[in-house]
Amino acid sequence: MKFSEQWLREWVSPQLDTQAMADQVTMAGLEIDAVEPVAKAFTGVVVAEVLTRKPHPDADRLSVCAVNDGSSEPMQVVCGAPNVEAGQKVAFARVGGVLPGDFKIKKARLRGVESRGMICAASELGLAEEASPGILVLPAAAPVGEDFRRYMALDDNAIEVDLTPNRGDCLSLKGLAREVGALNRLGVTPPDMTPVPADHDATLPIEVEARALCPRYVGRIIQGVDVEAETPLWLTERLRRSGMRAIDPVVDVTNYVMLELGQPLHAFDRDNLDGGIVVRKAQDGERLKLLDGQEISPRPETLLIADHEKPLAIAGVMGGEDSGVSPATRTIFLESAFFTPLAVAGQARSYGLHTDASHRFERGVDPRLTAQAIERATALLLDICGGQAGPLTEVTSEAHCPDTRQIGLRARRLEKVLGKALDAGDVEDILARLGFDVAATADGWDVTAPSWRFDAAIEEDLIEEVARIHGYNNFPVRRPAARLALRPDNEAGVSQARLRRQMVARGYQEAITYSFVAPELQEALLPEAVAPTLANPISSDLSVMRASLLPGLVRALDHNLKRQQPRVRLFETGLVFNGHLDNLRQVPMLGALACGSRYPESWSESAEPLDFYDVKGDLESLFALGSCPQDWRMEPGEHPALHPGQSARILYRGELVGWLGTLHPEVRRRVGLRVDAVGFEVSLDALSQGQVPAFKPLSRYPEVRRDLAFSVADSVPVQALLDVASAHAGDYLSETRLFDVYAGQGVAEGRKSVALGLTWQHPSRTLNDDEINQLVDSIVEQIQREFDAELRG
Repeated sequence: MKFSEQWLREWVSPQLDTQAMADQVTMAGLEIDAVEPVAKAFTGVVVAEVLTRKPHPDADRLSVCAVNDGSSEPMQVVCGAPNVEAGQKVAFARVGGVLPGDFKIKKARLRGVESRGMICAASELGLAEEASPGILVLPAAAPVGEDFRRYMALDDNAIEVDLTPNRGDCLSLKGLAREVGALNRLGVTPPDMTPVPADHDATLPIEVEARALCPRYVGRIIQGVDVEAETPLWLTERLRRSGMRAIDPVVDVTNYVMLELGQPLHAFDRDNLDGGIVVRKAQDGERLKLLDGQEISPRPETLLIADHEKPLAIAGVMGGEDSGVSPATRTIFLESAFFTPLAVAGQARSYGLHTDASHRFERGVDPRLTAQAIERATALLLDICGGQAGPLTEVTSEAHCPDTRQIGLRARRLEKVLGKALDAGDVEDILARLGFDVAATADGWDVTAPSWRFDAAIEEDLIEEVARIHGYNNFPVRRPAARLALRPDNEAGVSQARLRRQMVARGYQEAITYSFVAPELQEALLPEAVAPTLANPISSDLSVMRASLLPGLVRALDHNLKRQQPRVRLFETGLVFNGHLDNLRQVPMLGALACGSRYPESWSESAEPLDFYDVKGDLESLFALGSCPQDWRMEPGEHPALHPGQSARILYRGELVGWLGTLHPEVRRRVGLRVDAVGFEVSLDALSQGQVPAFKPLSRYPEVRRDLAFSVADSVPVQALLDVASAHAGDYLSETRLFDVYAGQGVAEGRKSVALGLTWQHPSRTLNDDEINQLVDSIVEQIQREFDAELRG
């Protein structure tokens, strides 16, 4: 909600500056989002009177005016506004004045006629967002020569409050003033709201069929209104400073009262109503054209305001176009009702609407405010539009009105929760200023919640009220005392924080995506995945739980690519969901996706694109954190989202725990990615396993190395050769290294040359050539036998 500081200070004005009051309200739980001036800076603008207006001799659309700005002689001004007339009071910028945007007013000649000053439009003074062809016309009583900023009280601030859904009582000046008054122990002074006596006896029959949803309905006929009357400048200004636009006097008054008291109102054209008012549920086949032009077919559960022939409005949301007030309206029926939150909740959104009225009714409006609000609106309407008010017609079902809530508050419980004993008088004063009825008891207080506090129901709610008004910063700082056992530090494990740091060190950025994804995206990547579908999704493209981290990463990657980020490296940790709800498995995973060049752009690096092996290296760096990389293996495999021949299964101690590979071209086409991307997904539980590093004595004896090159079929995995070599190399093999893979000239078609480097080292003596030769012969023989390999010279 947005409100004018000056307007609030008419109700209650603490001896605090603007920022201090905003901070105080924020600390009380009503967060202040912004404090902004209501008008931009300008100088040299005064109230003036247009004495004469004559056509410009050389321009049909210009006028030459004589303006009295309170100085010794009238000023001649050339004005292009079509609505300027003699006798008007206007905002006049004198020569030397400066308007918003650093626009300086100077003497000028317009089509040969001298102009000394400028008659201003509201937009030129920053008082309207949209430019208007007409000037700003002030009330006739405006004093000539008065500084315009002072006259309009523009040295004011618009304060925007961000309220939690339970504090609907503060969606009004009345509610905010009550809070500020309680915080500063000040009385609140509301404007005069004396009931308006009836000038005629015309009424409209009111029938409430859905009494459980509309326990109270109040209406009044006002005859002889002039809808084309001009809304006073003070009222339009207060609406503007509250973020609302003036429309016509009837709508402006209903909006004003809603902002002031928190009660939404609606006005119907009495002449367009057939019979009386009926508050009922929608019926089959009905149609309603709303004020925004949308035509709807109300669903059976929708509460409507209708007459005896047709629906008129969605209760608590929006009125209909056919029964609304128009320039031809002379008699209005003014409505003020209490709709229960359940009657309105979700209705506006279901029709693609969100209105100020529905925003308030969904959170709860004071059921005892209906008559007071309609009396306040009537007085304003009669003052602005004229007319004669009829008697109030009220239909109330007390059985369906919210019950009065009695809540017990124990003094010992209050002290225990807050950690401080408060004076009983202070507690009673705080609750009383907030509108609660308080009666002292032997062990505390019996408290009756006011009708506007829908959120106060239990003892803890009262404790919260006392705490926030007393001031959270006024309570002592105490550390809780507890006997706590130290958590064991698993030295063998690898924490998620360490895994994340490693990914960041490898040049990745962490992404946090939704746990639900678009069904078509998940189906494109994982056609056989089974994951729960949301019963009430936020939107249609976030309607299924993710069975993998890849859909979210693909979407994030595409988002970055569309914003001119050619080199992207993203990773994410989180749960994936597999199976139906009755047998759902939630598995923590770590996923990554990368595209673009291998290295950041630099004069010293080439612009080569990354490939499968770059990302494989990043993944292997995670394996190394556990100090047991030998437990991990990668072997060729097929995955529906990955390119054949560029995908691998990730195994931990023989168990499948993830996948690595390049996205399939067809999958990229379906999801809209324009570039190759390589990624992986692996179980966090497996990555978190490890062993405690242990020191191994260094051998003082020399290493012995043998290099072996084999010609094998292209289909033979290099890992299989490494496994056989390690298995037959004896106990003192210290390292096995692949240092060359070659295919081409000198190697038969369909085969490749694989070169392995084997290193041995004994801890307590020097190995001799005979021992090494025996081991090498065994390795060569076994590889030749298993893989039809040929030893190359």
